[in-house]
Amino acid sequence: MKWFITIIITFSSIAAFGQEVKIPYPDCYCTDKTGARVELGTTVCMEVDHRSFIARCEMSLNNPMWREIKQDCLSS
Repeated sequence: MKWFITIIITFSSIAAFGQEVKIPYPDCYCTDKTGARVELGTTVCMEVDHRSFIARCEMSLNNPMWREIKQDCLSS
């Protein structure tokens, strides 16, 4: 009888362990010079040290960052 109880406890613990756990992942985004939120994939014109360029908000090693994709911004 003890072995039967042991088997029941073992299988119930395996079934409980196999449940899918929902892990909330952090919201990843970049910020502009005013601190406003900018979503990943957004392309903007940036000016840094009197130099303007087009940059896109991307992920690099699990960190959001601005990546330069083109020199000089188009002006209208």
